[in-house]
Amino acid sequence: MATQPSDLDGVAESCPECTRETTHKVRVELRTESSKDENSEFSREPYRVSTCMECGNETTRRMNNA
Repeated sequence: MATQPSDLDGVAESCPECTRETTHKVRVELRTESSKDENSEFSREPYRVSTCMECGNETTRRMNNA
């Protein structure tokens, strides 16, 4: 029996702009939270960034809430 390939192009999530579930591209990026140049490499935190492929709305969430 053949299986269907998984959809690796996006993740189904609720979009606040579209007000329905749509496909999103999801990535993790490191963002510097300190505005000071000195020791800024120690203030990087991972953020989950989700972009709706229908309307382009982008939402971010800090993944490390310390």
